[in-house]
Amino acid sequence: MSDPGVPPSRDAVRARLVDVAAGLLAAQGPEAVTTRSVALAAGVQAPTIYRLFGDKNGLLEAVAESGFADYVAQKHPVDADDDPVEGLRAGWNLHIGFGLANPALFRLIHTGMLTPDGRSAIEAGADVLRQRVTRVARAGRLRVPERRAVDLIHAAGTGVVFALIEQPPDTRDESLSDLAWEGVCATILTGGHTTAPAVPATAALTLRAALPDLAMFTPHERALFGDWLGRVADAEA
Repeated sequence: MSDPGVPPSRDAVRARLVDVAAGLLAAQGPEAVTTRSVALAAGVQAPTIYRLFGDKNGLLEAVAESGFADYVAQKHPVDADDDPVEGLRAGWNLHIGFGLANPALFRLIHTGMLTPDGRSAIEAGADVLRQRVTRVARAGRLRVPERRAVDLIHAAGTGVVFALIEQPPDTRDESLSDLAWEGVCATILTGGHTTAPAVPATAALTLRAALPDLAMFTPHERALFGDWLGRVADAEA
């Protein structure tokens, strides 16, 4: 328990302001997040916000950074699912669920100018998606280049969230997420998700995903082999 006679630390005050601003953002939208309202709710003087964040935009950037870091922390370990496609679907569901539960924060994260730390948090989230897609490729289930699959999943998932949060909650078409996921699967996956699997491309993608584990090749040979496999995958995609 903290001593009531000891002033809170700079970090504690900063965290309190971020929490208060996040609460106002969630409850009333970005218009409610003013330096005056946040300072009043946090029990500090308005100049404190300027000292810690520079201005209101700096505070909002910190809110976005904190919110996205919390979201990334909710992601399951990449190897937690036996089926890599199910792991990919779990990540999709988490993304959609986070956006619907936090519409104002989701807009802020994807439309605001983030700090370097905020961009690092987003990159960490993207890296989890890339690892999941690599697992799918190693299982021989991917029919397009990994980068294209990652970009498509990200674009489709984010687009679905924006479409859904613009709809009134009582008339929201919740089937849109499932339909979009099926469309993504039909494009990027082999097997039952597509009627025309690109067999050479799939083999090339599977082998390229496994290249880091092929210790019989030198780094130069792996790079050259990876380039050849990439050409096969890109030609067939």
